[in-house]
Amino acid sequence: MKKNLLYLVCTAAISVLLSNCKKEDNFLNAKPNQALFVPSTLGDLENILNDQNTFNNLDPGLGEIASDDYYVTPDNLNNEQTIEKNGYIWAKSLYDAGSNVNDWSGPYQQVYYANTILDYLSKIAISQTQQAEANKIKGSALFFRAIAFYNLVQTFAVPYDTKSASTDLGIPLRLTSDLNTKSVRATEAQCYGQIISDLQTAVSLLPVTPSVKTLPSQPAANGLLARVYLAMANFPQALQFSGAALNQFNILTDYNTLTPNPYSISTDYLDEDIFHVVQIPYGIVNTNYLGIADSTLFNSYTNNDLRKTTCYVINSGLPYWSGTYDFNDLNYTGIATDELYLIHAECNARAGNTSAALKDLNTMLVTRWKTGTFVPYTATSSTIALNEILTERRKELLFRGLRWTDLRRLNKETQFAITLKRVLNGTIYTLPPNDPRYAMPIPDNEIDVSGIQQNQR
Repeated sequence: MKKNLLYLVCTAAISVLLSNCKKEDNFLNAKPNQALFVPSTLGDLENILNDQNTFNNLDPGLGEIASDDYYVTPDNLNNEQTIEKNGYIWAKSLYDAGSNVNDWSGPYQQVYYANTILDYLSKIAISQTQQAEANKIKGSALFFRAIAFYNLVQTFAVPYDTKSASTDLGIPLRLTSDLNTKSVRATEAQCYGQIISDLQTAVSLLPVTPSVKTLPSQPAANGLLARVYLAMANFPQALQFSGAALNQFNILTDYNTLTPNPYSISTDYLDEDIFHVVQIPYGIVNTNYLGIADSTLFNSYTNNDLRKTTCYVINSGLPYWSGTYDFNDLNYTGIATDELYLIHAECNARAGNTSAALKDLNTMLVTRWKTGTFVPYTATSSTIALNEILTERRKELLFRGLRWTDLRRLNKETQFAITLKRVLNGTIYTLPPNDPRYAMPIPDNEIDVSGIQQNQR
């Protein structure tokens, strides 16, 4: 009997569950046809959660490749793999035949691990003194499952639309570690409902302060809820949860204190980093001098704005992004305080709370300017404030895995909708607003094995 491809990759990949675990601590045998070792203690489940290679290094990057914050020369693009070449020009077909697509298999590996934890946690006897630890483990697993589902929906499903969410196809919602459970595509409404449900439960179980920034916390779960609701254009809820996260953690990094290197802006976790995770390392959107920053965007920074010098390097007269929050030089896609201030500001502006929106924006921006040079933004209307906030959102959150979702959601509003354009060797490629290609194709081998419906392209 064929296994679901969603999980087939997981059983093969779990030969080493934790790179820092002793051999006897591995719970899933290296051979896919052998049974799962049974976790018997909370420590066993914690070891799974501590697998950073699975939970913290596999955020999808296809949306970043397709976004408009950079461009690539034809020569550099020719040196990249098929998925990058095709993703860059929004081709209808993206993948080499039969190839594994990490943007799909990586998040489902996270889901499998999270479901393994949840399935076995209910079978472990927990004493009263262990309850807080068990709660943290359950909350962490729910958080990781939710963020994986969210990333999959942003990549492989159409943008959320309240009017059609009950019929639009989302992604398969795997809620058990049973490999034989049939995969079917849930609706968008079901997908977002599951993500929100997981996160709301996680908030009540997680600690306010995590032991390390690679593990989730209450501020991280509240922040992710704000991100999810923003993608749904549910601005009151996004305002509520970004506010809840900021009430728990509102530290911002003063860029005047940073000493950046050519590839990142810090050699350690930034103060404002709440939950640390990075993107799958595609060459054309990583800090390796291939992707050239959009010149109009780069020139929009004023000379006193430290992001212009801290987050970019100039090579052969061209600007390249180097502002990642990841000290290993990968694209940081985690949850940080600056994003929360920008969500809170946008939602305040959309609610007509102009002064509150500008306070949010200015609180964040003053930490980005040379000391003593920042002049607070003003606006005579909430509409003007919203435009300023969206401009600063794009300038602040480059290469954070957020621009693709912003394009998807803002295309629903006529005043913000844009057509993306690439020019390569005289050929013009375009991506109009609300085009079906805003949902990436599901890998062909997944379609072949599970029979789920392919996306329209």
